[in-house]
Amino acid sequence: MRHNKKFNHLGRTASHRASMLANMATSLILHKRITTTLAKAKALKAYVEPLITRSKKDDTNSRRVVFRYLQNKEAVKELFGEVAAKVADRPGGYTRVIKLGLRQGDAAQIAFIELVDFDENMAKNKGAKKTRRSRRSTAKKAEGAEAPETTAEAPATEAASTEETPKTEDASKAE
Repeated sequence: MRHNKKFNHLGRTASHRASMLANMATSLILHKRITTTLAKAKALKAYVEPLITRSKKDDTNSRRVVFRYLQNKEAVKELFGEVAAKVADRPGGYTRVIKLGLRQGDAAQIAFIELVDFDENMAKNKGAKKTRRSRRSTAKKAEGAEAPETTAEAPATEAASTEETPKTEDASKAE
């Protein structure tokens, strides 16, 4: 039985899985985005995010710990240089997994995994609209008590105008 065995073994031995995830993490750090299966992308996310968190503190011990996982000097240099500088103020969630559909050969679910701060298309620009909005706009908050009174009057006038409109149509049909 597999009680409390929560992570995906990906159909590989432990050593094969460790080296595959290390190679994928190296590719992700160097290229900022890779395409793989959904299961591997999810496993890679759990593997690489603690390494990125570790890279925020640039000291010898952190570099040694990360190198033990990645085994690639160039990836460690990139991670502690460019990547750590961009994610310094982010509290977590350094990667994004986006599903792409099914692979034609074997119908496996394909996704790409990318580093969040390196995607120019989804980067926050100054003056761009925020995606999260409150129920009341800032303009209504600035107006104060006047905003609720005007919104209360508007539905009453709309209801009266909609009632009159069918009557005039019926009256025009009768004439």
